[in-house]
Formats: sequence, structure tokens, C-alpha cells
Amino acid sequence: MSQSVSFGKNLSQWIFTTDHKRVGILYLIGSLAAFAVAGLMAVLIRVELSSIGPTITNPQTYNVWLYFHGAAMILGFQIPALTGFLANYLVPLMIGAKDVAFPRVNALSLWLFWMGIIVALLTFVVPNPPDFMWTAYPPYSIMSGGNTSFYTFTVLIMGFSSIVGGINLIATIIYMRAPGVTWAKLNIFVWATMCAFILQLIFVPVLGSAVTLLTLDKYLGTHFFDPAMGGDVLLYENLFWFYSHPAVYVILLPMMGIIYEIVATFAKNRIFNKKVVVFGGFIGTTVLSGEVWVHHLFTSGMPNWIRLGMMVSTLLISVPVGLMMIGLVGTLYRGAIQYKTPMLYACGFIFLFLVGGLTGIPHAMAALTLALHDTHFVVAHFHYVIAVSGTFAVFGGVYYLFPKMTGKMYNEALAKLAFFVLFIGVNVTFFTMFIVGLKGMPRRYFDYSHMPQLEHLHKIQTYGAFVIGLGALLILITWLHGAFYGKKAPTNPWGSRSLEWTHTESPPGPGNFGGKPLDLPEDWDPYGYGVNPD
Repeated sequence: MSQSVSFGKNLSQWIFTTDHKRVGILYLIGSLAAFAVAGLMAVLIRVELSSIGPTITNPQTYNVWLYFHGAAMILGFQIPALTGFLANYLVPLMIGAKDVAFPRVNALSLWLFWMGIIVALLTFVVPNPPDFMWTAYPPYSIMSGGNTSFYTFTVLIMGFSSIVGGINLIATIIYMRAPGVTWAKLNIFVWATMCAFILQLIFVPVLGSAVTLLTLDKYLGTHFFDPAMGGDVLLYENLFWFYSHPAVYVILLPMMGIIYEIVATFAKNRIFNKKVVVFGGFIGTTVLSGEVWVHHLFTSGMPNWIRLGMMVSTLLISVPVGLMMIGLVGTLYRGAIQYKTPMLYACGFIFLFLVGGLTGIPHAMAALTLALHDTHFVVAHFHYVIAVSGTFAVFGGVYYLFPKMTGKMYNEALAKLAFFVLFIGVNVTFFTMFIVGLKGMPRRYFDYSHMPQLEHLHKIQTYGAFVIGLGALLILITWLHGAFYGKKAPTNPWGSRSLEWTHTESPPGPGNFGGKPLDLPEDWDPYGYGVNPD
């Protein structure tokens, strides 16, 4: 039996594996575990907000839920699913490599991630769990009883995992491409992965430094963030967002990349304006991503000239992101589109990302942000543009790779039903959140008794959250049913022209390409639709 379908047959082989495909699948399992627990926290938050006054918990526990939901969704689910699972599984296959450059280092990255997941789950059993949100702003994170060192340790483990993985994948892309896989012929997803890891390598150490200084202030009596002793609270906020806004693009770039792969495959079309998408879109976003973090701090004390400059830079980054969206929609033009489940998720992504992107423009405008800052409008925008869009990209990617990973097909009817349930639930929840945000509902509030007129809208959001949960459950059932009872998958069920589908079996064996070096013709192209296959 092939490596990729022998899970459970020999557990030790999975634990000690260095095969990039298995590493990717283990990343997926860990990230989905984080998604499940963080999703449960989201449901509990919505239940608490469904009515005025204390409903099912107290303010401190509510804050712990907020902390875990935010940290686990971003650091435990989205970034690892996109740069861990999808990057590990796809990149070596797409470039014709037998594995990553440093397989054992890759395994170290995986198990550091799993260690971070386990440590994060201890949130619910350690004394005085963190109750200061995933941002951990001082002075509250220093003065509260929450376990700041626990938060710091979790962030450092996750960060080190991503740095190790980033070095490995970048080296793989640069040095292990098969003959004929030139820079001009790289898959869009490979470009997206490399850009995302460049951002990780630059900015993760900044976050690590910030949370370390936080711990030193709390436990060793330093004063980096204590204004009374010459420190500055805003120093932490700047360091935090100097990483955390580029982290948005660490999520955005790979999710765009996998959506491009899905759209090109199911539209049977070449990438529209590929060079502009790569150099203007992906690389342009990478270059500009470190110049926009201050829009998170527009309401804090700063000179107006800084607000003006960062407003311009924030608006400017919409240009490369817009180029990516134009390329995506252009790839659909005159395509022979097949609306299989992965394509439905791609279409859902386009809609959700457009709503999120267009509602993000007001946040770039300092005058408007002063009114919208820290309201539910911000929460809705973020969920549309990154949280939900990224989740749709991950789920679409899993469906896209499902035949490759398992050698079996999922049930198409059940998968489409799960998609529509999830899509409806997402829009009921978060579009309603825009409305309560415009009406002034503050974010992170445990109670809103001062705004009783919003209670019915919060109930609608809670109903939507339960629909989202039902959709997620149906997706899990679809995957489990397909893995155990699905029909045998063809080698290339989607008719793709990319190497992972045309030159490997499903699932791929050890070494990916049967131990034989690839011999690609000069006219080979991963998006060579309209010509005879290789």
C-alpha cells in the first residue's frame, strides 16, 4: 500500500516520517484540531452574546475564549494549514522534486507545531490562563493574573516552527526544481509560498522579541512598556502589529495561490496576465506589506503626519491585491468552467474576499477609522477578508487534493451541500456583524446592556454560527466518508496540467516520481490548457 494511505497501519512510520507528503497531512490534522477547538470557542462566544447580561459564563472566562479563538485560528489553523499542509504537500510535487531540501528539519518543524498545539490546548487546564486576547496588550497583560509566560512560550514555539519550515521550503524552491521547471514556469502557488515564507522569516522574530520583552516586564521587573519608568506601551503595539499585519499577507498569499490553482484547473484556462500577477501582485504585496501596520493604531497617540503617510501606504497596497483579483477573474474569462466542489469554494472565496476587501478601504482612512475602530465592523471585515476567505481556501484545497492524498473520491453531492450550508452560515453571521458594528457595538464586550436594541441582531449572528458549525460537521463527514468508502480516484480526476497530477500516481509513492528524473519538454507549462497534454 502507498505511503499516503497507510495511516494507522504503522503509527511509528508516521511519527518518525520525513516524507513531505506525510508531514503535510500531519500539519493538516493538527491545524484542523486547532480549528475545531477555536470554532467551539467562537460558538460559545456567540451564545454568550445572544442575549443581554451574563448568559453562560463570566467576563474572565469570556476573555479566555476570545484569546484562544484568535490565537488558535491564526497561529494554529490558518498559517499552518496554508504554509504547513498545502506548502509541504504541493511544492515538491509542483517543482518535480523528490522531497524537500532538508527532510529531517521539515519533521522538526512539524513536531514543533504539534508541540505548540498541545501547549495551546493546556490553556484550559493551567492555572490563571491568558485572558488578554491574542494581542496581549500591556499594561493589562502585565498587571493581570493571566499567565503571560504561557502565552509567550506558545508563540515562540509556533514561531520557531514557521521559521524552520520557511528556510526549508525556500531552499527547496530555489535549488530542487527539476530541469525544465524554470522560474517563469513555476506554479502560482509556489510563488505564493515563497513570498509568504519570506515574510515569515523577516517578521516572526519581531513578534518573538515583543512577547519576550512582555514576559521580562511581568516576571523580572524590567520596564520596556512601563511609562512611569521610561517605557512605552505603544512600543509593544508597534512591534506586535509590525509582525501581525504582514501575517495577514502570510495567510493571503498562499490562499490566493491555491485558489489560482483551482480556478485554472476547473476553468481549463491559462493564468490571466501571469507575470503581472506574480511580480505586481505577489511580489508587490510582499514588498509593501511591512509599510501598513500603523493603521491598527490610528486611534492611539501619534502625529497626524504619520496617520497621513500610513493611510496612503495602506491604500497603496490595495493595488497589488487588486492585480491578484483581476488575474483571478480574468482566468475565468471564456473558460470551460466545471463547478465541482473545489471550484465552488473558489467562487465563494472570490465573493467573500471582495466583500472583505471593499469594507477594508474605510479602515485605511484615518477619519473613518476613528469612528469604526474597535467595533464589530472591524471584526466582520477581518473575518470576511482573511478568516473566512482563508478557511474557504483551505477547505477548497483539501477537496482539490483529496483524490491525490487518499486515492479515493469524496461524495460530490454531500460536499456541495456542506459548502452551501457553510456559505449561508458565514454570510448570516458576519454580514449581520457589519450592521451591529455600524450601530456602534464595541468588540470584545462581554455584555451590551447599554445597547438593548441590538439583541435581536446578535441572536441572528448566533443562529448563523450554529449553521456554520453544521456546515463544518458536514464537511468532516464528507472527508471521512470519502476516505473510508469513496470510489477509487483516477490518477488525474480534474484534468490538470500541473506536475502533481500528470506525472505522479494518486496517491504518490516514495520519491514522488518513481525514482526517475523528470524529462520535461521545452513547451511544458503547468497551465498549458488548449494544447495536447505531455
